[in-house]
Amino acid sequence: MKDFEGYKYIDGGVCAAGGFKANGLYCGIKKSAVADGNESPLSGSKNDLGMIVSDAMCNAAGVYTQNKVKGAPVTVTRRNLAESGGKAKAVIVNSKNANTCNADGEEKAEKMCRLASEALGIRAEEVIVASTGVIGEELPIEPIENAMNDLVMGLSYRGNEKAAEAIMTTDTFKKEVAVEFELDGKVCRLGGMGKGSGMIHPNMATTLNFITTDCDISADMLQKALSEVVKVTYNCLSIDGDQSTNDMCMVMANGLAGNAEIVSEGKDFEVFKQALYIVMMNITRLLAKDGEGATKLIECSVSGAKDTDEAIKIAKSVISSALFKSMIFGEDANCGRIFCALGYADAEFDVNDVDVYIGSQAGRIKVGEKGLVIGYSEEAAAKILAQDEIAVDISVGSGSGSATAWGCDLTYDYVRINGDYRS
Repeated sequence: MKDFEGYKYIDGGVCAAGGFKANGLYCGIKKSAVADGNESPLSGSKNDLGMIVSDAMCNAAGVYTQNKVKGAPVTVTRRNLAESGGKAKAVIVNSKNANTCNADGEEKAEKMCRLASEALGIRAEEVIVASTGVIGEELPIEPIENAMNDLVMGLSYRGNEKAAEAIMTTDTFKKEVAVEFELDGKVCRLGGMGKGSGMIHPNMATTLNFITTDCDISADMLQKALSEVVKVTYNCLSIDGDQSTNDMCMVMANGLAGNAEIVSEGKDFEVFKQALYIVMMNITRLLAKDGEGATKLIECSVSGAKDTDEAIKIAKSVISSALFKSMIFGEDANCGRIFCALGYADAEFDVNDVDVYIGSQAGRIKVGEKGLVIGYSEEAAAKILAQDEIAVDISVGSGSGSATAWGCDLTYDYVRINGDYRS
């Protein structure tokens, strides 16, 4: 991970910040492969129910999927935050079932909030609820209800890994990042966890992501920071072009670090926003690296655009191209595909000003200049593309706009994974 002056990477994920506990366990939302219809111990099965709880009331902010078909938990969480005045104290989340496109979806999501609130002794409106998994299958509430007491009893200030595992679906590893920084002479911490391998092409949100901090910041400024940072991190991620119905990113700030509350823009707000960027950017890279069936992480950086929005459009156009992603998988430097993908971006630039480079740990070469694919060493290109992290750098002019987008290659395994996703 890239170092940032004044910020230190630490362990702990969502439990890195003071006053946050978490837990995760297997409750049996989807029948265990081990059990196969028979009674069987739950230990050894993959966690499918998670919880995060703060010792103190939190200011909360969120961004959500823009898909017109929304999971019931998205609707209920937005309603809860509106009714609580932007306050929250807990998160309850399940995997293996998205609770989406179900007639009783909101009823089940609301019941998850009530079950959590009763076990924790808080109001249901103070609970954030989220789900991920198969769309269109009824969510069984009984396993969640039966496991709630054990979930709460097992909460720990070191329970972040159990919670991070509980939100995984086709993910192959847990995604956690946390940093420590100073504000107003106080040590503050901010950490998060994310999940997602497929159905990722966000618009104002992505996958499921939960971020906690002990920094004292108002709900309005927390929302402002999240909305600004998500634009240049999670919204610059694309795995397969499918925008999830359940995308959600939530941030909770309990203020226990003791800094003066951030209530307006200024130096302290920028310090906080940079911490949020570091965590969200690194989780974005982890999400891209763990794309379904992926063998390579791709990072596309664009400079010289008219503004940031135009740079984002160009970078995402490249990173989303199936032909380009296939090229990276095949390690075939067919670089005309890069020009093709940036050429249909809904952005203003002069193709005659475009220069393109590809690079990795094996080196960096120029493959395009002034809108033309130029001669380059196929041997050098092959060595570059053989690495597991590939960089594409594109200059489109002399403007001040720049942006980076992240994605992965498109492999045979992507089709295999999604062809039998429910199995």
